[in-house]
Amino acid sequence: MNLDQPSRQRHFEALYAADDDPWHVRDAWYERRKRAILLASLGKSRYRNAFEPGCGNGEMSAALAQRCDQLLACDGSASAVAAARRRVAQAGAERGRVLMERRSLPAEWPRAAAFDLVVVSELAYYFEPAALVSLLSLAGASVQADGELVLCHYLHDFDDRAASTELVHAAAARLPGFVRTLRHADEDFLLEVFRKQGGNP
Repeated sequence: MNLDQPSRQRHFEALYAADDDPWHVRDAWYERRKRAILLASLGKSRYRNAFEPGCGNGEMSAALAQRCDQLLACDGSASAVAAARRRVAQAGAERGRVLMERRSLPAEWPRAAAFDLVVVSELAYYFEPAALVSLLSLAGASVQADGELVLCHYLHDFDDRAASTELVHAAAARLPGFVRTLRHADEDFLLEVFRKQGGNP
C-alpha cells in the first residue's frame, strides 16, 4: 500500500477509531515477548526524560512510565492517543509525569527537548526515504550524551510498510556520535540499542 503521510495518518486513525488494539498488542504473545525483551535490553534501570514517538495505544508507554521520571509519548492518531491516555492512567502513572500528545512526525518532533531515552518501535518503516532520514536525524539530535536510542521493528513484509527494517536500522547505525550496545535479531523482529557518546548533548 503506497500512501503519502496524510493518507497514512487517516488510515491509522480509522484503524484506532474502529478498535483501540488493532494489532492485539495487549495480549498477543509476540507483542508481550517483544515488549519484555525491549525493556530488558535498556541499559539503565531508570531514565530522567524519555520520548516514545508512535506510541499507539500505550502498552509500551505504560511499561516505560515505570522506568522514567518524565515520559513524552505521541501518535499521529487522536484515537490512539486517547487509548494511550486511558492505558497509562490505568497503569497508575502520576498525572504530569507522563504526557501523551497527538503529533505528526517528523514535522512536529519536539526539537527543543533533550532526552536520555528515545524508543522508536514499529514506527520508522512507515516513512518514505526523505521523511525517514529526517525522523532518524531528529531522533539522534534529541538524545543527550550517554543517552540511548532504541529501535525495534518487525522483520516480515506487510502491505503498508514504506521501508524495510534492515534499511531503517542501517540508517540508524550511521547516525554520528552513537555506538551500538545491543543487537537482538530473531525470526520476527530486530532490536538495537545505540548509546550516544560523551560530549555535548
